[in-house]
Amino acid sequence: MTLRVAMIGYGFMGAAHSVGWRQAPRVFALPDEVEMAVIVGRNAEAVGDAATRWGWQESATDWREVIARDDIDIVDIVTPGDSHAEIAIAALEAGKHVLCEKPLANTVAEAEAMAQAASRAATCGVRSMVGFTYRRVPAVTLLRDLIAQGAVGRIAQVRAAYRQDWLVDPEMPLAWRLQKEHAGSGALGDIGAHIIDMTQFVTGLEVAAVSGVVDTIVKERPLQGSGSGLSGTAAAGYGEVTVDDVAIFTGRLSTGALVSFEASRFATGRKNDLSIEVSGDRGALRFDLEDLNTLWFYDRTAPEATQGFARILVTEPTHPYVAAWWPAGHMLGYEHGFSHQVVDLVTAIVDGTDPQPSFEAGLSVQRVLAAVEESAARDSAWVRTGADVVLPAL
Repeated sequence: MTLRVAMIGYGFMGAAHSVGWRQAPRVFALPDEVEMAVIVGRNAEAVGDAATRWGWQESATDWREVIARDDIDIVDIVTPGDSHAEIAIAALEAGKHVLCEKPLANTVAEAEAMAQAASRAATCGVRSMVGFTYRRVPAVTLLRDLIAQGAVGRIAQVRAAYRQDWLVDPEMPLAWRLQKEHAGSGALGDIGAHIIDMTQFVTGLEVAAVSGVVDTIVKERPLQGSGSGLSGTAAAGYGEVTVDDVAIFTGRLSTGALVSFEASRFATGRKNDLSIEVSGDRGALRFDLEDLNTLWFYDRTAPEATQGFARILVTEPTHPYVAAWWPAGHMLGYEHGFSHQVVDLVTAIVDGTDPQPSFEAGLSVQRVLAAVEESAARDSAWVRTGADVVLPAL
């Protein structure tokens, strides 16, 4: 059997997902063949160029027509968040498996509708997954596995941050990521969603309550003339930035353990610094995306004279996903997680199992994002996320 893929959108994430769809079938022994059938965008010339560049068989401008086609099996959504719900629900109702970039939606209501559609579709064997790709960095998957095996013991505290600096220049144009009607939120939803999901993924615990602040540092920016990825050129005039630039919040996990979160696009000198450190009564683990082949482990049970953070180079064939790639010590990069995402999605579809993270997991993150915004609007009051747990008085 061959699974034919349609990708809706062709920007920065379109490029990353295209690399994943192209590489995975060539590197991994997938249970079914995969074809990059069609890429969809509103600008016929631009999406046609993207199809040629990234290896899609054809391009189109109407996603509804593409979803209705009988020869499409998987719909990959890499559009801005304001269209996720409409496209995903339509695709699921048409019987297509769906991969949707994070965050799942722009609002909790949209995410709930998507999760409900996914649940209905699953009864007919239709699968869905959210693209929290950093879960599939081998070092992050290994971190999760070591915690599950008891390496850090009882989790006492987590520190998670995602810092970038691409908005430090006040003349950076007003891209769609800076407009609430398209992006839903700013640093909070764009990169904060990643550290919320990663925290829940590696600990196996839910973020049950939050207290936080958000801030918009540059409130007006030049209108965008053209853009690509996280860069662009300015046009005449200025427009209002309607999302946050920085979000800093505290969370409580379902066990009551505290988490500190920071999501910033104003961290000067930090290009793509996603870091997480999990501390427990037996040890600690830490990871930084800017050194993504490395995991650091502190073992409190080791003799006192030899205790210290030990570097684990996550390139051995016994490490998650690594056996299909290069000999030990030959590093993987940012793009490899997108290939691993394809492997896991295709394997789940063929096996008839539900891939992870599910739309329910995406909804869980969306509820945390909404709770942070509510807390910020209420002078950092503690807000519960709706997780079904008993917490100490807040």
